Amino acid sequence: MGKLIFVYNADSGKKNALMDSIHKMISPQIYNCKLCDITYGVFTENKAWKKFRKSSEIPMEFHHRDEFLKQFASKFGAKFTLPVILVENNNELELLISTEEINQLKTIDALIMLVNERKHLV
Repeated sequence: MGKLIFVYNADSGKKNALMDSIHKMISPQIYNCKLCDITYGVFTENKAWKKFRKSSEIPMEFHHRDEFLKQFASKFGAKFTLPVILVENNNELELLISTEEINQLKTIDALIMLVNERKHLV
């Protein structure tokens, strides 16, 4: 079985997290990471998402943009836009849920449903 790799369109670190939180409060309509927006509130992880993530049988990894590029740069290239949800199988990355699909999501329930619909691909 492979694992899911969630990649946020945001960089890691406390300073970046603070700036992201401020951006979500001041200009949520132009915040550039819908995956961050859905899975996290302004300061904490969405409770429904946390419950789903912890109870899932599918292994999951979460990366910020800078962490992902550092770890997967040789495999990544310009192949994917961010945010994105990938499947890692046999050391290869495949698209599971595209940026466009993530950006259309309105609720955490919609994300959970989409992941569940596609988990057979993992």
